[in-house]
Amino acid sequence: MNFDEIPQEFDAVKDNDETIYWVGQPLLIPFLATGIPFLIFGILWGAFDYFFFLQASMFGGFGPMGGFITIFILFHMFPFYGSILNMLRLILVHKNTRYAYTSKRLMFRTGFFGIDFKAVDYDKIQNIEVNVNPLEKIFNVGSVQVFTGEFSRSNEHGTRAIYNVFRAIENPYEVFKAIKQVSLDIKTDMNYPNDLRPEDNPGYKTKYRPKL
Repeated sequence: MNFDEIPQEFDAVKDNDETIYWVGQPLLIPFLATGIPFLIFGILWGAFDYFFFLQASMFGGFGPMGGFITIFILFHMFPFYGSILNMLRLILVHKNTRYAYTSKRLMFRTGFFGIDFKAVDYDKIQNIEVNVNPLEKIFNVGSVQVFTGEFSRSNEHGTRAIYNVFRAIENPYEVFKAIKQVSLDIKTDMNYPNDLRPEDNPGYKTKYRPKL
């Protein structure tokens, strides 16, 4: 990897003794595809409202309540506006989105107006998997999902697992294998002295040297 390509923002948040091994960005079209279900719903919703408004206009309008009903329909079409705005949001978010894995953690950089960072330490990772949906397969990309045991309440009857995702990245299988290897080495190094430590072992603060 060319370290000159590391975004300045990543370099600014990493620790002094931390090494960045890989930085990636999601491919635009598969990344935007995450907003397509909402877009389809919004278009159908807007088409229904427009058809209702058009039919009413053709058959005499809404009478004295016309102004109020027109305003109501404009507000009622919010899912349509929202689906369009969501696609514009994804375009702006894509420009600011980067992923990285380092000698200490996974790093996620994203943002709409500002820039947000999230880090996942290797010892928090409980499960990691790689998924390639049909659209990602066409573009030769895929997504790496990491589960750290976090859940969010989806409704009163249950919870939903929260995944941290490297979405629509190139070489997903290679990234998946590399993260698994580094994660295993770090966890092993935290619990058992091994050949990744120097002979004179002052503790975990020794620098990790990967076998990549």
